[in-house]
Amino acid sequence: MVEKKRKIKRVLIANRGEIALRIMRTVQELSLDAVVIYERPDSEAYYVRLADHAILIGEGPRKDYLDIDRIIWAAKKTGADAIHPGYGFLAENPDFSAACEKEGIIFIGPPPDVIRNLGNKVVARQIMEKAGIPFIPGTCDLPAGSEGIREAFAFARTCGYPVMLKASSGGGGRGIRKVTDETDLMVQLPLARAEALAAFKDENVYMEKCIESPRHVEIQILADSHGNVMHLGSRDCSIQRRHQKLLEIAPADLPEEVLENMYDCAIRAAKEANYINAGTVEFLVDSRTNEFWFMEMNTRLQVEHTVTEELTGVDIVREQIRIAEGGVLEIPRERVRLFGKAVQVRINAEDPKNNFMPEGGKRVEVYQSPGGPGVRLDGAVYQGYKIPTDYDSLLVKMTVRGYNWEQTLQRLKRALNGFVIVGPKTTIPFYLAICDEPDFRAGRFDTSYIETHPQIFDYPEPEREIAKLARLIAEIHAHKVNKYAF
Repeated sequence: MVEKKRKIKRVLIANRGEIALRIMRTVQELSLDAVVIYERPDSEAYYVRLADHAILIGEGPRKDYLDIDRIIWAAKKTGADAIHPGYGFLAENPDFSAACEKEGIIFIGPPPDVIRNLGNKVVARQIMEKAGIPFIPGTCDLPAGSEGIREAFAFARTCGYPVMLKASSGGGGRGIRKVTDETDLMVQLPLARAEALAAFKDENVYMEKCIESPRHVEIQILADSHGNVMHLGSRDCSIQRRHQKLLEIAPADLPEEVLENMYDCAIRAAKEANYINAGTVEFLVDSRTNEFWFMEMNTRLQVEHTVTEELTGVDIVREQIRIAEGGVLEIPRERVRLFGKAVQVRINAEDPKNNFMPEGGKRVEVYQSPGGPGVRLDGAVYQGYKIPTDYDSLLVKMTVRGYNWEQTLQRLKRALNGFVIVGPKTTIPFYLAICDEPDFRAGRFDTSYIETHPQIFDYPEPEREIAKLARLIAEIHAHKVNKYAF
């Protein structure tokens, strides 16, 4: 499908926090106007201060960021001719893409039918089957009632336990349950339906063979409306908790022939789905044999897109905007050489030792960030920032690049030690413990890493004297005088 070219002048960013600020930077680099929306709890947010235009959409929390009509109203009110959804909230909602299309607003993402098809995991599997792409054995949507139970039992007996129950409209690691035997299946199936209905307003679930302790590898793709599709390499997202990614590495450490096969599958998947814009094709990989299977395709910008940008030098958001305008992909293949290694860590205001409990409501008394070669920060935190209780606890994403794995680890550890964040507990000491863990240093990890390495939670608490010193430094900088001097 070839779309008529249309130049974008003003972009409304239908998101908040770190990703709103990251998108804004590219929008402003292109000399376009950046419009942001915000709910009342975000009134003092960093991204609101830096936008060309900001518009209050409601009292919140969260519900206004999910209100399609309200966001379309904000776009019309501010004269925005395009909307970038970021990630989360409405980013993978086909009705949002369709509403933009209906109102003549450019949606910087895939068309609604593509989002709808790939958002339904059963339909997505059918698309991949047609494209000849390997996927994990699974069922269609399980019927309601006793018939669904019978189908689930039959499938589990055929492929063997454990199996996975998944929400058909799931995403972001939600709606996934591991089932270990028939008794467990009877308990989990109704719970999975209820969870799917609550999270996605769709109670349909399906069953899939469980691949034990795989690696989670994804391929970043770009596709324009002229039929051109290209990949930007791979990312290893295996280190997770409760199916939520913590740390991402690019490229994945797999044999070249395996990666080339995955790249080919990702491109074929995008073409079969008539994909347009940026997306990610995700695979599970057997850690022993390197056999891989299609898992899902994310129809949005990923949180971890920064590691790919650092290796390739490609601004993915810029390419998203160009594609949405009807432009042709013009990135030379030699740009995608992926020299070195890049790692992203998500520094959250959470207590890893307390089941990653968020530190909402606390204030960042001191914030000093690292820098130097190979360090990129994407965040919306500042000194005096109050951790929100109503939104996610992400403070800043840090991406570190080196010419090989050893140097990248050295830089990651140096940069983590360079952070001073006083007030909330953070995931920084947890990541430092991972940096010193032998299996991680050797590149041996899969999706069970957190569960099989409990020693990484035995890190020492940050020293209180460092916090006192940091407060003193902040006081000196703020008042240009050391009131504690003798």
